[in-house]
Amino acid sequence: METLFSHRGRVVTATDITFIRQLIAAHPQASRRALSKQLCAAWNWRQPNGALRDMVCRGLMLALHRAGHIELPKVRQVTLNPLAYRGDRRQKPRPASVDATPWQARLVDLGSIELRPVRRTGEEPLFNSLLEQYHYLGYSQPVGEHLKYLAYAQGRPVAAFAWSSAPRHLGARDRFIGWSAQARRENIRFLAYNTRFLILPFVQVPHLASHLLGRMARVLPVDWEQAYGHPVYFLETFVDPQRFQGTCYRAANWIALGHTLGLGKDAPNKTQNRSLKDVLAYPLTADFRERLGRTA
Repeated sequence: METLFSHRGRVVTATDITFIRQLIAAHPQASRRALSKQLCAAWNWRQPNGALRDMVCRGLMLALHRAGHIELPKVRQVTLNPLAYRGDRRQKPRPASVDATPWQARLVDLGSIELRPVRRTGEEPLFNSLLEQYHYLGYSQPVGEHLKYLAYAQGRPVAAFAWSSAPRHLGARDRFIGWSAQARRENIRFLAYNTRFLILPFVQVPHLASHLLGRMARVLPVDWEQAYGHPVYFLETFVDPQRFQGTCYRAANWIALGHTLGLGKDAPNKTQNRSLKDVLAYPLTADFRERLGRTA
């Protein structure tokens, strides 16, 4: 059957477009959101955790509308999307007050270190604020599946981690895994991307960073599956070589895979518009290639 359109891995045929037109005609009073949910239900288009892929479906329907394949009803309500406001326009997290007393110690002297998931808890504003104040990239709201952690020692926050869904295309990683394009589309959800890692600047503890990375590799898969209903088999991150050497990642047995191409989402004609980053990865299972290479 001829493919007329493709969006986020969903192939749309002429038969699909006819069905969507009939759905819209059968529900003339329905909003775009309601139509999207009905289409998801009809297609059984769901996330791995069973929830409808409503936002992706709305994006598909809007793309079909703009391409002239369907006619959506007029927008009834404009909802401000906080993720759309970035850079100077975004609302920055409010500064938080923490104990900034310089802390120089040996790792063993910290005692038990707690890695605490803080997304959707009362500590999430503290997490956001610490990244905004002390991470060189500031705070950026993650999209897609994501988790946030604060590390505490003796009741004081000492570090923060942010994890999110992995980039869909990453040449160095894709070559290392060796998966097909189809396998990547089906299994990209089994990867987690470390978007931020911060040791608070007033905490000077040798080997703390690599120790926490090792701890995260054990904690994150359990929490991720509990939150999203599927496992992760592979961790990855970018390191800016103009600022860092990635020493703590390498000490925690992360593997250097190569470099990014420096192509941002708005790169015209595939021309480099970002600085090159080192790509590092940590497979969580010995058979990660087999698991990630499977297709339905």
